[in-house]
Amino acid sequence: MKIPQDILTDLWVLGGGEPSALDTVTLTGREPMLPSTFRVGAAAQVTIATAGLAAAEIWRARSGQPQGISVDMTHAVVECRSERYLRVDDKPPPPAWDAIAGVYRTGDNRFLRLHTNFPHHRDNVCKVLACKPERDDVQRALMQWKGEDFETAAYAGGCVVSMMRSHEEWMATAQARALEQLPLIQIEKIGEAAPRPWPKGNRPLAGLRVLDLSRVIAGPVAGRTWAAHGADVMLISSPHLPSIPWLVIDTGRGKLSASADLKTEQGRDTLRGLLASADIFSQGYRPQSIAALGFSPEDAAQISPGIVYVSLSAYGQAGPWAGRRGFDSLVQTSTGFNAAEGRAAGGDGPKELPLQILDHATGYLMAFGAMMARLRQAREGGSWHVRVSLAQTAHWLWNLGRLEIGLAAADLTRDQVLPFTEQNPSGFGALQSVRHAAVMSATPALWERPAIPLGASAPLWPLRS
Repeated sequence: MKIPQDILTDLWVLGGGEPSALDTVTLTGREPMLPSTFRVGAAAQVTIATAGLAAAEIWRARSGQPQGISVDMTHAVVECRSERYLRVDDKPPPPAWDAIAGVYRTGDNRFLRLHTNFPHHRDNVCKVLACKPERDDVQRALMQWKGEDFETAAYAGGCVVSMMRSHEEWMATAQARALEQLPLIQIEKIGEAAPRPWPKGNRPLAGLRVLDLSRVIAGPVAGRTWAAHGADVMLISSPHLPSIPWLVIDTGRGKLSASADLKTEQGRDTLRGLLASADIFSQGYRPQSIAALGFSPEDAAQISPGIVYVSLSAYGQAGPWAGRRGFDSLVQTSTGFNAAEGRAAGGDGPKELPLQILDHATGYLMAFGAMMARLRQAREGGSWHVRVSLAQTAHWLWNLGRLEIGLAAADLTRDQVLPFTEQNPSGFGALQSVRHAAVMSATPALWERPAIPLGASAPLWPLRS
């Protein structure tokens, strides 16, 4: 089983990093960090460290100044559960799940997980099942279905669900076989463009402009990470799409927030205008959806030659599930984690991982991949496409190995978490939130802008110094 430093080395080399830069990184802490048989502490620590090291390499390219990076495993795990530790005016998060979200049995005695936190997903489930949005009604209706049949019908009906599979069952699927051919992160040149000089600034990403078209956790965490290193990150939201307010606050720290309805020509014009001078375009749409709006990777490279385009998906860009919607909890269920944790705990049903590590780790991998692509752009020119998925992160996490005594670990106490939090004002009230876990010796990570409500900013970039 590899130690975290070796896992970090593998990630860094995969992203095209210079191996000598690894000498500047210090990793502290020991597993198990949370009650899980999976190496969630190591995954949190090394993905945050790769993003921090990429920021440090950009700073060295801009200034000639090296710096040390340290990541403590406890701090990393706390940051990868930042949404549960957020406090607004001393109030804790509201309930995280919709009333009918969660686990059910089907008529063939399989377990099924429904994700219904957005109203349209809940309504679509009830439409496919022809039932009321109440747990007992949903369960009765599902007893008339085989698990895989409902999963297939539900996706066709615009739902977001997952049947629980063992890891062996998952690896036997055509989707898993397709992903086995792909690396954890793909960084590809997709067009010609002149190298872009680094703007002036006193932080690694100062003056770089990032468009963040993502929701929920993974994509927004990537945007929050770029902001922590000084980028001007503009979150673009639609006035017609639902959101989860608590996640908007937690992942909105450091960002501007503008509104654009991409179903209208005016909204698309607004986005094209912003994209024309952007450095990074980050999005979590399904491939056919973003292309239909006129913002495919190739479209973006035409509008803004030299762009770094980042694509996030649930199940990867290849295979029969490439177009499926998904969230962390569902990918955990599909790929074998819930079944494996359930068995390790002595049950036959699903047991979730103690944090949404697929989301958070994928967010840091997005941030890392984009920064490495931007370094290459500055050296070689070109437009670049970075691709990651929750399912590929799941495959990587599984292959890190298991911790035999992991479930015996104690969960973190409030007293253990508090040292990693900070107090700041925001557009929502006084925030207590988690600081960034990558500690940089020369350019400390911080969020200069407070979290603000969706659409509160004008769709205009700040002037570059």
